[in-house]
Amino acid sequence: MGRATAMFLDDAIAEARRETRERMRKTHPAALDRMISEAGRPPDFSAAVTRGDAGGVKVIAEVKRSSPSAGPINQTAGVGEYVRAYREAGASAVSVLTSSYKFGGDPADLQEAARVGDGLPLLRKDFIMEPYQLLEARALGASAVLLISAAMSPKRLRELVGLAAALEMCSLVEAHGADDLFKALESGSELIGINNRDLATLEVNIETTERMLPFIPDGFVVVSESGIKTREDVEYIDTLGIDSVLIGEALMRAEDPAAKLRELMGVPRVGNMTSSKEVDESCGSRSVE
Repeated sequence: MGRATAMFLDDAIAEARRETRERMRKTHPAALDRMISEAGRPPDFSAAVTRGDAGGVKVIAEVKRSSPSAGPINQTAGVGEYVRAYREAGASAVSVLTSSYKFGGDPADLQEAARVGDGLPLLRKDFIMEPYQLLEARALGASAVLLISAAMSPKRLRELVGLAAALEMCSLVEAHGADDLFKALESGSELIGINNRDLATLEVNIETTERMLPFIPDGFVVVSESGIKTREDVEYIDTLGIDSVLIGEALMRAEDPAAKLRELMGVPRVGNMTSSKEVDESCGSRSVE
């Protein structure tokens, strides 16, 4: 792991832990347990993002206001507005950045997404290191959590994957390189995220997915993350047989995020409008043909 990677992750994790401690003082874990016991089982994230026999690659649409590499993207973005747009355009799931560090997020964003999501599976993306963060995620409506393989030991990773499963959530375990991938494959999760961003340089190369894919055995659900901005990028990832792509920045920068998502998914347009039939078919199949 490069020095820049270690410094960024160390800082991000330290800030996440500090904010988690603050929230724990305000909301006891027992209160989260009560919220979870009153909530129904969350939508099945794994099933939603798994490539079907007849369909193509699925799309996980992301809500994020900024990023360490891109800086401010859309700092005034309303979570509900974007989640509605993604749902209507046919996203299979939505990823919500809840980290304030470099991303401008908040756990309340996840709760808002769940309120308007109408059953759409939600992924909580954050620097998750503590069991309390998993309780939060489940209580606020998440179906899945992102766990960064590079951020923790194999033992800790397995513990968090197990706890997430006990809370009826999936774990998308993210890898950036060979060492991270090995840990991810041994974590107990069936969901593997390949991040196309080099954490040391912050440079993105979507061919990273193709390079790492041969090392992932059959039976895993694979998500390609970062750098997917055009229909051509989606088509390239689709040819690899990947289950899902996670797209954030391209959608958050678009004037019309629903139209941009349909464009990326390859939904044809009639004039300047997408036909209602095509939208209905897209939303029904939730796949990229």
